[in-house]
Amino acid sequence: ELNVFVANNLVITIPKEPMKALQGLWRRCQQQEEADRHMSRGSGHLFYEIVDTMFDYCFPILDKIGFKLDAIEDELFEGNSDESVRDISQAKHEILNYRKIIKPQRPTLRELEEPLQRFTPHDLELYFDDIVDKNERIWDLLENYKEVVESLEATNESVITHRLNEILRTLTVLSAIVLPLTLIAGVYGMNTDGLPLANSGPASFLVPIALMVVSVFGMLSWFRWKRWL
Repeated sequence: ELNVFVANNLVITIPKEPMKALQGLWRRCQQQEEADRHMSRGSGHLFYEIVDTMFDYCFPILDKIGFKLDAIEDELFEGNSDESVRDISQAKHEILNYRKIIKPQRPTLRELEEPLQRFTPHDLELYFDDIVDKNERIWDLLENYKEVVESLEATNESVITHRLNEILRTLTVLSAIVLPLTLIAGVYGMNTDGLPLANSGPASFLVPIALMVVSVFGMLSWFRWKRWL
């Protein structure tokens, strides 16, 4: 946030925290040629220069957001979907905050044109039209980034859901295979004499094992035939 007071031959800027764009403008104004270019056309024009500098500084920040979205996309398709959740949330938060800042700027810029006319010998309408155009370009970029981050979020959720489905399918297959094994082991674990080959020496152990092996291969073959594996 930048508070500015404009009067005849006077401009006072009060930023809430140091601003690189504003500091760069004041450093340039320490050179006589730059000072004459920025400060010889009235306080209204100097205010325009300040606002224009602030809007120009928005574009490098937008570039950083764009690079971050590209990095998230690469990270997402490399299989790091869990890490992408945090990065997508941070990028989405930055874009939403930026939109809250940029959206109310256009009507504010329009309202500033008339009061500033008495502080400059030049008509500032064309100058502020240029800033309004920059504001529109910034808004369009933010709209595009908003769509991109929402698309990345949806894609990431699809990837995570697909991976969870794969895990659940594997666990379901394992459970289905273990179920008949548990049944066979439970039946032959009962102390009864009516089971086939229950008291026939080594066969009483080998028969349940053979039934388990046949059951496993039978279940796997059936899953293959159903194309569940």
